[in-house]
Amino acid sequence: MDGQEYDSDTVIEVRAHDSLTQIDARDWDACACAEATDGGAPNDPFTTHRFLLALEQSGSVGPGTGWQPRYLTAHAEDQMIAAAPLYAKSHSQGEYIFDFNWAHAYEGAGGRYYPKLQIAVPFTPASGRRLLTKPGFETTGQSALVQGAVQIAEHHGLSSLHLTFCTAEEVAPGKAMGLMHRASQQFHWHNDGYDSFDDFLGSLSSRKRKNIRKERQTAQAFGGDIISLTGDDIQPEHWDYFWEFYQDTGSRKWGTPYLTRAFFDHLHDTMRDDVLLVLAVRDGVPVAGALNFIGRQSLYGRYWGCTEHHPCLHFELCYYQAIDAAIERGLARVEAGAQGEHKLARGYLPTQTHSLHWFADPSFARAIKQYLDAEAEAVEEEIEILTSYGPFRRDTYEDQE
Repeated sequence: MDGQEYDSDTVIEVRAHDSLTQIDARDWDACACAEATDGGAPNDPFTTHRFLLALEQSGSVGPGTGWQPRYLTAHAEDQMIAAAPLYAKSHSQGEYIFDFNWAHAYEGAGGRYYPKLQIAVPFTPASGRRLLTKPGFETTGQSALVQGAVQIAEHHGLSSLHLTFCTAEEVAPGKAMGLMHRASQQFHWHNDGYDSFDDFLGSLSSRKRKNIRKERQTAQAFGGDIISLTGDDIQPEHWDYFWEFYQDTGSRKWGTPYLTRAFFDHLHDTMRDDVLLVLAVRDGVPVAGALNFIGRQSLYGRYWGCTEHHPCLHFELCYYQAIDAAIERGLARVEAGAQGEHKLARGYLPTQTHSLHWFADPSFARAIKQYLDAEAEAVEEEIEILTSYGPFRRDTYEDQE
């Protein structure tokens, strides 16, 4: 029956695990990234066994972090058919789908919002499948995972379950299973079949085109070289420099960086082929860097930092170098992370993202549903308005419609 949905009489067993070491990497990845069995990149590098294990073994998640692993797997007839990166959360940090107001309202009404359950990739606002199913078992696997997570929440008296940055394709089945949909937005760059960066610039208005060229010239005159590294070209010492960059940015944004130094060593050992590291090097020493992950169709910009501040270098390393890399690799888009309307002028357009939510308290769930309906209309309107202010020539917009 491999590759086919099971009938209603088949028993599906859902198991929770407190460590990925309890789950065979081949079984997990058969659900998370079956498309990569041909040796290519996974659609979503962040749900691979190796990425999630790097978070766990580096101590970036686990005791003391507020992200306690409770990975779910679903099994039928001696095979694993589905999996989900589930965590018990004692706070709402590192999620990028903000529910602080929900927590405040819930606790103001006398409830206990934390701990809650979260199906997500920690510290990673990148869209991808969250209900990971072996091909052919989508319906059975998704249902088993959601039911299993809700049962865990109910059994332990937890307030809620959240699936953040799921795919658009997961929204309809999620809603059919009683989850509520939340719409949000990010800025993504879309590859319209460009042959080069200049080809991309040709799609922009004259003023925006000139501004980007000026920014690139300014950045590249910082006094050194900009290099892009992946695979074995990345050396262990590069992570020493990048750790300095990450600490600088993390301390300013979050107070305490989410990731540990050991996480980057795990990246080097198990994922350097999935990484594109862009460095600005002056006098032989990296002074700024941007870390990207390479997916099958997307380049994911994740972290940036510097030890020297140079005009426009952030734009060059994070946005323009990413566009160059995506065009060179034939990737469909660049996802540049959460927030940042400054990305709009640089060719990154607002794109809807999705999450799914469940609350144990029916009254609170009804209030949240009303809020989400109103928020969805506002997000749709905001995307429309922001897109109209984008940098593209008017005839380019017409071609994209």
